[in-house]
Order: sequence, then C-alpha cells, then structure tokens
Amino acid sequence: MKIAALLLLCMTLFHHGHSSGVPVATITDAELKSLSETLYALDKNKASASQLILDPQALVADSQTSSQSDLSSRPLFKYVDENALFSRPTYAAFLNLLDNYKRITGQTESFTSQQLTEQETFLKETMLNTELGRELFAFLYSKGVYKSEAEFTADLKNMWFGLYSRYNGAMDSSGFEHIFAGEIKGGKVSGFHNWIQFYLLEKRGQLNYYSHSFNGPWTGYPDVLGLQFHWDGYYKQVGSAVIGCSPEFDFALYSLCYIARPGQYCRLSLGGIELIIQTYTWENSSYGNGKKYIGSAYPVSM
Repeated sequence: MKIAALLLLCMTLFHHGHSSGVPVATITDAELKSLSETLYALDKNKASASQLILDPQALVADSQTSSQSDLSSRPLFKYVDENALFSRPTYAAFLNLLDNYKRITGQTESFTSQQLTEQETFLKETMLNTELGRELFAFLYSKGVYKSEAEFTADLKNMWFGLYSRYNGAMDSSGFEHIFAGEIKGGKVSGFHNWIQFYLLEKRGQLNYYSHSFNGPWTGYPDVLGLQFHWDGYYKQVGSAVIGCSPEFDFALYSLCYIARPGQYCRLSLGGIELIIQTYTWENSSYGNGKKYIGSAYPVSM
C-alpha cells in the first residue's frame, strides 16, 4: 500500500507540476518552441504597423538604467488605433480589469460580483473564444495537465486572480495585478509588464517614458522592449514588455511558461527568433491542494 501511495503522489506531482513548483517534465524545450511559434502565427488580434507606431528615442546601457534620467522628451507611443484594437472582445475584456486594483501594496484588494464576472469574461474571451487560447488548452490537455476546459479556466482564474499578501499580511496582490496592472511597493514600481497599461497611463499623463535598455530584433509586432519610466512619481528601472501583441497572446505565453517552467527560464520562439520568459512562483501561500500562485513573469533581454 505504501508503494502504491508513493506512486500516486509521484503521478500527482507529475501531472500538476506547475502548482507545486516541480517542472512538468513531459513538456520539452522543442515542444515549447513549436507551440509558441503556433501561438505567434495565431495572434490575429495583434497590432499591425499602421495601428501602432512607437517613438523609442533614447537607448541606454544596462549600467545606466538606475540613473532615473528622462532622456526622451516625447511619449513612447506615437499612435495607437484604439477604434480598431480596443473594440475587439479580448481587448475590451482586458481593459475592464485594469481599474479593479489599488496599486499600493499593503492595501487590501477585494472584488465586487461585477469584477469577478469581468475575470470570468476575460478568461472566456481570451482562452476559449480565440483559436490561440484553444490551441494552448489543446496542448495542455494532450499533456494531461488539464482534463477539461472547465478545469483549465478554473485553475487559470486561481493562479492569476487569486489574492495573496506582498506587504504586512494584507491580501493586496495577485499575479494579474502585479504583471499586467503594475504595483507600487517600497517606493518603486513593482511588476508592470504590459504595453496596453503603459499606453493608457502615458496617454492620461500619469506615466513619463524615460528610455529603453533593449529592443527585440523583431521588425513587426509583437516586439520586446526594456523600458525605464516614472509612474506618478515612482520609478521602474526595467519594465520589460511584449509590445503590440494581443492580451490573449501575453496571457497565453506567461501561463504556458509558468505551467511548464515555473521559476525558470522558459525558451520560446517567435518567427524563428528566441524569446526567453522568466517566471516566478509565489511561495508564501497557496490555493487548492498546495498549488502556487504566479508571482511574476516577463521577457528577458537577449
């Protein structure tokens, strides 16, 4: 009986590796590269060159990112075709989530029934109603990570939107807030790895773009930038982000990497070019049967 119980435990860890911090050994690097190329090709909602125009201006060395010098007099975003992009269901669902958070850590977060519905709508629109999201589910289903679409979306909801404490015991944070909306912790910007949130805050005059420390080799979108900026008086030394992708693409890549390579480099491929995503597990609390929330995820400079 003891051997049987041990085998059962091993199988549980094997199938739910992302939740316990144990890598899902059955997902190979080659499979990650292949799937990410497929998701890249399926990102029908990404911005085109005419829908998104950047003005990157100052490029600084890694050694200069801490200087807090505003080396770019103009905004990063020269033009975004909001009518074309933000009216799409996945963008609209994403935008509805951004105002559901208090950015200062230590302030307890709580969700109204409407905000919980907005989370469900986002997961449905991005993961179930797009070919890209369905492709991600089909892959994870084939690997035995999830047994149904319902299990898939329920786990993503917990993993991304489940609350935990970054400061002083308050239930003040989640993976989604940290990565997509951004937070302020210890007098600095924490997280904040999304181009849409960056654009919206810059447009409102709440964010001041300073410089970029790396620019991915992609000629179209999605691209990757390492950004230096001030958000309402708080500084971010390197806020790397995938630029010009759809919300579902960002969400799918980070979810895939967190499930397949938690707390490690996750090597993907977009248009034949390697992209590395670093993820972190939140080790201080858990959900379900010891599953870990997502702590952070972002693209790494090459």
